[in-house]
Amino acid sequence: MPPPYRRALARALALTLAVVTLTLAGPTTPALADDIPKAPGHRLVKGYEGAPATASPVPGQAPPQHPYLAPNGRSGMHGDAAGSGTHPYAGPLGRSPEVTSEKIAPVGGECATATFDAAGRLITVCGTFTGFLLKLLDPRTLDTLAEYKLPQRSSTVEAITRLDFSKIFKDTSGGAYFYLDDQDRVVLADSRQHVLRIAHRQDADGRWEFVVEDDWDLTGHVPHDCVSWTNLFPSGVCDPVTSVMPDWQGRIWWVTRLGRVGTVDPDTSAIRSVRLDGEEIQNSFSVDRDAVSIVSDHALYSFTAEADGTPRIQWRQTYDRGTGTKPGSVNQGSGTTPDLFGTDEQYVAITDNADDRMNVLVFRRGTDVPAGRRLVCSVPVFGHGRSTTDNSLISWGDSLVVENNYGYENPTSLLLGRSVVGGATRIDVRPDGSGCDTVWESAVRSPSTVPKLSTANGLLYFYEKEPNALGIDVWYLTAVDFRTGERRWRTLTGTGPAYDNNWAPITIGPDGTAYAGVFNGIVAVRDTA
Repeated sequence: MPPPYRRALARALALTLAVVTLTLAGPTTPALADDIPKAPGHRLVKGYEGAPATASPVPGQAPPQHPYLAPNGRSGMHGDAAGSGTHPYAGPLGRSPEVTSEKIAPVGGECATATFDAAGRLITVCGTFTGFLLKLLDPRTLDTLAEYKLPQRSSTVEAITRLDFSKIFKDTSGGAYFYLDDQDRVVLADSRQHVLRIAHRQDADGRWEFVVEDDWDLTGHVPHDCVSWTNLFPSGVCDPVTSVMPDWQGRIWWVTRLGRVGTVDPDTSAIRSVRLDGEEIQNSFSVDRDAVSIVSDHALYSFTAEADGTPRIQWRQTYDRGTGTKPGSVNQGSGTTPDLFGTDEQYVAITDNADDRMNVLVFRRGTDVPAGRRLVCSVPVFGHGRSTTDNSLISWGDSLVVENNYGYENPTSLLLGRSVVGGATRIDVRPDGSGCDTVWESAVRSPSTVPKLSTANGLLYFYEKEPNALGIDVWYLTAVDFRTGERRWRTLTGTGPAYDNNWAPITIGPDGTAYAGVFNGIVAVRDTA
């Protein structure tokens, strides 16, 4: 059997093993029918370590509130338009934490981006093998209040028909990156290359429902000959839309995997686009008052729009993209969404993909920066030959926090008690802008989560897994002190591949609950004392 087929078969067998593990785990745990079952061994590991923290708010000013987004902290995967990865709400302090969960599907069901409407109801998109589900959940019980089925992604069909499940785990399209607008409406791009604006409301009988208010078809600008059950062997190009965000003027910007950047005018439905030839865009992007910051696998861009909405490059900055894709990266390039930060809102940060050690890069983001002065600093992080990240940085004031994802590929990567090398680092830009300094380094092992900072209590939240000699896959929500890098406490969320975080974010709700998307659904952690 040729090597590629052996590798594909091995991946399929590994995923089958994970599915079997989930199936067998059910009877071992006395849980409600909708809880995510824990795998055997959960009684052999510690349920809680550390001690409750005391809230210590971090000083500083939140990113500007975007006029077309829901309030900061509840508008999207990264919390706000700047991509800061912060929440203004006080997350759990570790005081007798309670863990609950919701199983979304028999296999799969991971809930990625989580947002909250004005009443605190949870709005999320959960991936299943039959398609993404837009869900409205009760924030306390996690009961489903409403559901809207999105079309199946082509990567899912490819994974099943070609026995290559890596296609699912490296696909960022189909609605995983969505945002909540200033009227609590979901805006996303589905797998048909349509941008949808979806409201939720109660009908005459008091039942909640999702309603599509607007549908903009991008197929005139985006190649869409994609794999489906009725088109298993397409001859053309399929270019999925990966993310959408509004600019300060209300246009909806969108990007595709194969480097297309475009806009939709919600008032006129006019669509404009350009192409970054030979470049890929796999992550989301950030916006400020004057620009849209997008990173491809070759360069960091600052875009603005012409009067008719056509995207125009203001400046372009290349970076070291290395010589290949590292384990723990979606493609050969930066794995970060740009962070717009700084006491005076003057910086943008990403990571590169340098071969030996990944670097955190900070640039000045103005349009009038003198030649040779755009780069503020390049700081190498983590060990030699063992560093990469495919998650956004956390930014607050002049500080950045970066997480190491080296070694994580998908839920099969960490089966049988394995983990990653891990690590997290805080870097601060000097007050005079002359460079950057490393403040602390933490050994926390957070394989793939999008971590978050609660500015109200000064805690960073990671989703952690350490090696286990007994082969138990043990997952914790972990709180780390933003000021010192010290692990304050961690609480067991579950055991087994069903609790693998698989690139989903930590999200802190208005009521102080910390939510984490996991392979089989969603987990909630809240203080009870």
